[in-house]
Amino acid sequence: MSTKEEKLIGRARAFDPDALGEIYDRFSDALYAYAYKHLGNDQQAEDLVAEVFKRFLMALQRGGGPKDHLKAYLYRITHNLITDTYRREPPPPLELQEDRLVQEDQDPSGIIAEQQEADIVRQALKLITPEQRQVIVLRFLEDWSTSEIAREMGKSIGAVKALQHRGLAALERILLENQDQSD
Repeated sequence: MSTKEEKLIGRARAFDPDALGEIYDRFSDALYAYAYKHLGNDQQAEDLVAEVFKRFLMALQRGGGPKDHLKAYLYRITHNLITDTYRREPPPPLELQEDRLVQEDQDPSGIIAEQQEADIVRQALKLITPEQRQVIVLRFLEDWSTSEIAREMGKSIGAVKALQHRGLAALERILLENQDQSD
């Protein structure tokens, strides 16, 4: 970890408003995108990110929080809240969001097909283990390196690669089964 990040965490522990604002500005958009990819709902993703930062502040207040790897710490909170959401309620039907459809150079039927494919993949991701899902999302949607994922999850690089391999195989099996059922 860089000394710059250590100083930022130290300032955040002292509740320096500039440091807290910098942390929020640096991570909120990426955390929102991560939550949205899992939940598929703008409001739920916004609420979840607000809860992440609330828990971060509460941890700092109690003297806890990250000692290093701030990004991994915030993603871990986000991931845990997403998992809790999955446990509490079944996934809601995804609404068609017209503001995301209007683009002059794209065919509306193509956009709808892309969204339907994304919905199918999102539903399939819910059927694999939470660890496999976390590895796949961080690796392929968030573009994290294998070593970053291993550090965040507290696992070896080999274990992360195994989770990725098994998760992709399970996703392929689920998607193929889904395709066979729809044909």
